[in-house]
Amino acid sequence: MSKIASQGGIQPSMPTAFCIVAAALGAAMHIGKLPPAVPVLERVLGVTLLQAGFLLSLVQFAGMCLGLMTGLAVQRMGLKRSMVGGLLVLGTASLLGSLAESATWLLVTRAFEGLGFLWVVLPGPGLLRMLVPRERINSMMGVWGTYMPLGTSLALLLGPWAMLLGSQDSGWRIWWCLLSGVAILMALLLFWQVPSDRSVRDHAEAAAPDKSVTRTLLALTLRSRPVWLMALTFAVYAGQWLAVVGFLPTIYAAAGVASTTAAWLTALAAALNMVGNVVAGRLLEKGISAPVLLSAGFLVMGTGTLLAFGAHIGPWWQYAAIMAFSAVGGLIPATLFSLSIRLAPRPDAVSATVGWLQQWSSAGQFVVPPLMAWVAVRAGGWQWTGAVSAALCIAGLCLALSIRTELERLRSPRFQ
Repeated sequence: MSKIASQGGIQPSMPTAFCIVAAALGAAMHIGKLPPAVPVLERVLGVTLLQAGFLLSLVQFAGMCLGLMTGLAVQRMGLKRSMVGGLLVLGTASLLGSLAESATWLLVTRAFEGLGFLWVVLPGPGLLRMLVPRERINSMMGVWGTYMPLGTSLALLLGPWAMLLGSQDSGWRIWWCLLSGVAILMALLLFWQVPSDRSVRDHAEAAAPDKSVTRTLLALTLRSRPVWLMALTFAVYAGQWLAVVGFLPTIYAAAGVASTTAAWLTALAAALNMVGNVVAGRLLEKGISAPVLLSAGFLVMGTGTLLAFGAHIGPWWQYAAIMAFSAVGGLIPATLFSLSIRLAPRPDAVSATVGWLQQWSSAGQFVVPPLMAWVAVRAGGWQWTGAVSAALCIAGLCLALSIRTELERLRSPRFQ
């Protein structure tokens, strides 16, 4: 157990902070475990392309419906308890999913995986805020932002190899079981390493909020214009990133690319998103404004998908455009996580703020992949994917400008 300062607060602990990031990474692997298995699931369980889009996004269903309320519940039940419980739910749901004999059962277990994922990631920023020295919090938010691309890329890379441990038709079940074990091991690690919820409450100098405080936090969060702007920005970013990266194995399979080669190409594209996350933390510490980073991310994402899917520039240049899409797009989540700590209505509303961001991020990830799959089916190919992504990026640029206006307003003497 991490040491607690004699005054009753939490001593800064970077190793414990990295354990929290590792737990979120393990949870994110469940988001990325599906794409390598889609061609197999289409053959074994008769999953259609549209169903694959929902399987890819359904893990976000709980976040789309319950993000804010779960964020408030996390504050009441305890940050550590939420993360450990979420990992156990993920592990159980993945194990049950390995027994699926139909797409319906797989959809149900994916929904429960989404609930477990939510319980894992929502407490993270709040815990990191308590464990990381103030002068390092922007950099740590950049590291925190890597949990999704790193977890996804690891799953994309390891999935095809893990599925080789079984037969052509059963290898995906072994993959689901292996990730179930990862989630349970992470739960044990957090149980051992993270300070108790009582210590966290002592550090915050407050007991778990009562119902009246919960209602106040809910009202403050929902009335906050900056929180809404951040949430909508996360939605237009996360939905298109998951859709483009998530369907890459399917696109490559249709083009006749070997599954292991497709896995490497997709994993690299996903992993490059970490570069943007880490760089964003560094740039924020150097004084680069958040709206500038958000705008740069959306400009490159929109241009990258237009080149990758709408231009005839050759396969390697198209892949380079996808890598730029993912790498520079990584500026966006890290910047938003940093802003969520700065722009939360008050310090004890951070979990609720992150919950609302996660709710809209999940909504984007729930809606956009099936939308892009539907457009691809109607168009008879992926040539209109870039147009859908570009439209979302234009919306993101408008939101970034609105966030800049809010930051300027909050810096005015009236709000000092």
